[in-house]
Amino acid sequence: MNQFLQQIVNGLDHGSIYALIAIGYTLVYGVLRLINFAHGDVFMVGAFLGLIAGEKFHQGLWVSMVIAMIGCAALGLVIERFAYRPLRKAPRLAVLITAIGVSLLLENGGQMPQVFGPNSRAYPPFIVGPPLHLGPMIIQLSAIYIWSITGCISLALWYLVMRTRLGRAMRAVQHDQEAAALMGINVNAIISFTFALGSALAAVAGVLYACDYGTVDPLMGLMPGLKAFVAAVLGGIGSIPGAILGGILLGVVETAMAGLPGGATYQDGIAFLILIVVLLWRPTGLLGTGAVEKV
Repeated sequence: MNQFLQQIVNGLDHGSIYALIAIGYTLVYGVLRLINFAHGDVFMVGAFLGLIAGEKFHQGLWVSMVIAMIGCAALGLVIERFAYRPLRKAPRLAVLITAIGVSLLLENGGQMPQVFGPNSRAYPPFIVGPPLHLGPMIIQLSAIYIWSITGCISLALWYLVMRTRLGRAMRAVQHDQEAAALMGINVNAIISFTFALGSALAAVAGVLYACDYGTVDPLMGLMPGLKAFVAAVLGGIGSIPGAILGGILLGVVETAMAGLPGGATYQDGIAFLILIVVLLWRPTGLLGTGAVEKV
């Protein structure tokens, strides 16, 4: 039982990271019906921007996180403007190939010595402090930061989307871009804002993930990005609560699997097994709703 409780705690830690990345996927898909496969690499860039702020500018966690958010928001705007916007009316296959191309560009560009370099680098010890002991469970201070920040961001996003004028515009663009434009909504501005917001959340996840694991490298976004995509599909792509639920569930199941004898070998594969099962059983995800596809 003690080991089970500890695995739940560790799973919530990993799942909160997946949830933050999955929210970015689901925000972009909600307004543009696009799976931004470069999102995991924006997560990587955010982690490196936090590293640079910590090493060269000697900034703490919060300032480094803000710098990473601003940098990744700008990167998201550039990706949307020059890679995706020209293909908005193109077939979906062309957009999908472009998204994969942007992902490869960021991964291979990040390995250049003039950018981040090909080797792993140690992360600044932003979060330092003794772990919290609750009976048999050990909770790292970084996990408390991750849970708190994920919870605050989730509440802020709910308020933004459901209670603000900007959120109403985002929901209108999600429902029907042409009708939203006729009502005076600047569709391009809303889509750009959504990309910037999703990329900023990926930066937060990147910094927290690097604090938790202690190292960064240019390929670090590949597997967390894919798992966050699985989490978004599991919860219901296009649903923010679904992205959070999917991330938490995936993190807990994956960590529980790793705790079994020999389970660490199959820890990564369980995420993709979950994806296959969900697509077969409930293609719209746990909290997703079916929608009529317009031709």
